[in-house]
Amino acid sequence: MTDTGIAMQEPPRALPLQGATNFRDLGGYRGHGGRPLRWRRIFRSDHLAALTPPDLAQLQALGVTRAVDFRGEAERNAMAYQLPGVAYHPLTIEPTVVQRAQELLRAGRPLTAQDAVGLMQDTYRGFVGDNAPRFAALFRLLLENEAPLVFHCTAGKDRTGFAAALILLALGVPRGVVMQDYLLTNALYRPPAGLAGPAPREVLQVLWRVQEDFLDAALHLVDTEYGGVPAYLEDVLGVDGAARDALAQRYLQPL
Repeated sequence: MTDTGIAMQEPPRALPLQGATNFRDLGGYRGHGGRPLRWRRIFRSDHLAALTPPDLAQLQALGVTRAVDFRGEAERNAMAYQLPGVAYHPLTIEPTVVQRAQELLRAGRPLTAQDAVGLMQDTYRGFVGDNAPRFAALFRLLLENEAPLVFHCTAGKDRTGFAAALILLALGVPRGVVMQDYLLTNALYRPPAGLAGPAPREVLQVLWRVQEDFLDAALHLVDTEYGGVPAYLEDVLGVDGAARDALAQRYLQPL
């Protein structure tokens, strides 16, 4: 509320870019002590290689000066980009689910939707342990300074989705709200045309969307194997209590 009693309108969460369909702001979610995340500081997205000149102008207007790219080496080479005035930070997480699905198909095994769900859950469990150094590096960047930053993978849904969940959880956002943000991908992301391939349609529907089962698989592993999110952040990612306090200071608004 302003002193006139008029509620201030929040900025739009999803930004309508021509070359990316899943670009959105993490601002506004309420974290520790009910303090909302600052708007226009942390963004998540699908890949940025198809941005148009108006898109680039919009990023410049947002003040984005850092881009974190979780894509694998072949993905980056196929869709490389440079953004004027934006520092580029590749944090490589090689995609595995598509390759594993292709291996099953080549072996003559019919792939079902349930198989695809299992592959996705395994992928998310891999984020927790195998790819922890990349997520730790993301937190180091967030702690370096609060210059607006965007992190992304190819679709902005899995590697990016887990990263967003970790950030929100570290800032005290409730899990139910974290899941709502994660599932927004299904309303926003538009897969590129021509992705039919050899897999059945119901399998592609799994691979190109997100489900609670996917993120839950990762968070269940965090809870059962690492003692919960705070312990995982501290023991595995190096984000201890002091670092979490510093994150809150940088990215949560005062009440």
